[in-house]
Amino acid sequence: MLMNEKTLEMVAERFRVLGDPLRLRLLSALSDRERSVSELVEEMGASQANVSKHLGVLLQAGLINRRKEGLFVYYVCSDPKVFQICDVVCGSLRDRLTRDLSDLGAGRRPRRGAGKRRG
Repeated sequence: MLMNEKTLEMVAERFRVLGDPLRLRLLSALSDRERSVSELVEEMGASQANVSKHLGVLLQAGLINRRKEGLFVYYVCSDPKVFQICDVVCGSLRDRLTRDLSDLGAGRRPRRGAGKRRG
C-alpha cells in the first residue's frame, strides 16, 4: 500500500504515542472499564503529574475519552483497535523468542536480524 507523506506522518505519530511503556500500561488498565486518575496513579505506581501527562498524550491522540464528575475525572479507552496492534506486536515477539529458544536448544546462536533488509 502506497501512502502519501501526510498519512505516513500520522502513522508515525500513532506509533510514537504507543512507544512509551507507561502509556501502554495505562491503555491496558483502561481496556476493560473506566477508571479515575487516582485509581490509575495507584495502579501505575507513578506520580499524579506523570500519569496525567501521559493521559493527556493518549487523549490528544484520540485513544482515550474522559469525563468529569464533580471533582473526579474518569478515563476509558475509546479505540479498542489499538489492542489489535499490541496483539500483532506481541505475537511477533513471541514467535521470535520461540525461534531463539529453539536455536539455543539446538546449539545454534539466535538469529539476530533474520529477515532484515540490508541497505
